[in-house]
Amino acid sequence: MAALRSAGVSHSMITRRCRAGGPWRRLLPGVVMLTNGEPTRRQQLRAAIAFAGPDAVITGADAFQAYGLQLRHPPVVHVLVPATRRLTTREFISVERTTRLPKPIVRDGLPFAPPARAALDIARRTSNIALLRSALALPVVHGLCDHESLLRELNEGNQRGTAAVRLALRQLDETATNVLHRHAAAILRDSPLPPPRWNVTIYDRKQRAMGYADAWWDEVGLAWQFGPPTPDSPAPVHGHLALTQAKVEIVRTSAAEVRAAIEDPALREMIVRELVAAFADASTRQRPLVEARCLSVPNTA
Repeated sequence: MAALRSAGVSHSMITRRCRAGGPWRRLLPGVVMLTNGEPTRRQQLRAAIAFAGPDAVITGADAFQAYGLQLRHPPVVHVLVPATRRLTTREFISVERTTRLPKPIVRDGLPFAPPARAALDIARRTSNIALLRSALALPVVHGLCDHESLLRELNEGNQRGTAAVRLALRQLDETATNVLHRHAAAILRDSPLPPPRWNVTIYDRKQRAMGYADAWWDEVGLAWQFGPPTPDSPAPVHGHLALTQAKVEIVRTSAAEVRAAIEDPALREMIVRELVAAFADASTRQRPLVEARCLSVPNTA
């Protein structure tokens, strides 16, 4: 409305035009639509930001749609504002005051929460388990964020009512790890290497957890690492330094390379060559005094 007043439109004229049957429509306090029909979703988003202020950020399913993710949005627009603002929920806008206002990503002139924050904002507010899981899985599957950024966002936010979200994240991570192990098993299928053990924690002689291996050749003490451990793993994240000091041979391949190698024969051959060379090198040394225990046995068939 301020823009109309600055353009010379009087308050009385705005009031007349926004009356029932008039050519304009008042969407929110101080926000007028210059038609009298039903607002589109984009018009609702623009109205929400006009009402909440330039520092507001749209989150939830509307942010997903801005990133090309298809998730049915609720009737209300979920908007984040600074904790110091005294706005309340009105009409089709749900206002959440937060001390952790994210830096927005602008799409078509509108500010949206980053994918991980948008996902957690959906997950925290729903009791629908299917919707919760979809909200967490979609941005990961489409490469917009990873499990670690979701977990970090969860840990940094309000912890009330996050048990279901935490469980869903754990299940998502286990599923992603199992898929990665199947890809790795496919890479090894035609290699000269013996079958490894999968998903192990490595302990020293005093039974202290030293590190983690996605694949482990126990006979020579060779570890292959390509993904983080599950959130409940007692092992430190990969434990490179402790394993190296214990004379464990380690080959590190990024998760992205493991996935890409399925469709890239040259990359697959390079990974196998590196593993074979490491296995041969480890075979010439005394096996390190460590013990590996499987956390689980994923399906690598």
